[in-house]
Amino acid sequence: MKIVKPSLEKIVPEFGSSLYYERFSKENKNKNPIWHYHPEIEIVYVNGGTGKRQIGSHMSYYRKGALMLIGSNLPHCGFTDHTTGNSSETIIQMLPDFLGSTFFDVPEMNAIGQLLEQAKKGIVYHGDTKRRIGAQIEALKDLEPFEKLLGFLEVLREMQKTNDYTILNAEGFIVETSLQDNNRINLIFNFVQQEFSRPISLDEIADKVSMSVPGFCRYFKKITGKTFTQFVNEYRLVHAAKLLHEKQTSITDICYESGFSNFSHFSKLFKQFTGKTPSMYRTELNYVIS
Repeated sequence: MKIVKPSLEKIVPEFGSSLYYERFSKENKNKNPIWHYHPEIEIVYVNGGTGKRQIGSHMSYYRKGALMLIGSNLPHCGFTDHTTGNSSETIIQMLPDFLGSTFFDVPEMNAIGQLLEQAKKGIVYHGDTKRRIGAQIEALKDLEPFEKLLGFLEVLREMQKTNDYTILNAEGFIVETSLQDNNRINLIFNFVQQEFSRPISLDEIADKVSMSVPGFCRYFKKITGKTFTQFVNEYRLVHAAKLLHEKQTSITDICYESGFSNFSHFSKLFKQFTGKTPSMYRTELNYVIS
């Protein structure tokens, strides 16, 4: 089977601007590679809809939209597809030094500089904060470059001021490791994405990256902070959460379709992961604002 390596996305700012700003709609979907990275920092606002969120080794399922701040060279998947159901997706991308190498070191900008440093681990925003800042991001669309830049700095300021966020990856994730580690871990992630619905043995995945099983287990835990089994199960559970929302098939069928072979084991892991049983999760979906 062919393993797809992460794509290095080439980003070109719009004419007369140091930022890249793009708004996608139901008719004009974002066709970025599923798994990619780039030196630019990225803000993504998905207005409505549901979908999977994978940023580094973090995996979760978002509902009623998503707002994320993704640091330089942090691998991530596309957040929308034809089943997402969002009304629009807006992205802003810029190089870390797009205003000069010392701009964020001055006293007035130091807090935002610290925010961009935190973004290397991935940040997700919640609730009313997500929607309020998202509306600010969408309002930048038709502004002239200078006004758009000022508005963008205001967005970063609002992101820095709020406490309504979660940092997604632990300290020392793959952004701190070598290029060889980055390529190896991305190969593993892509393999899991493609093969999660069937059993994946440690022998098989270790062989894919030319390592012994003990060596692979130590390596994967050191890089991601998770065991390989935990990582695969989390991917399966996020997929199951997506199916519970999008499909009216039985929970038993969703269990097997997500790669689990034992229903009671699936239910136990799902409750540990979400705090709810699969049936409770499905019942409460329409009442929860994430």
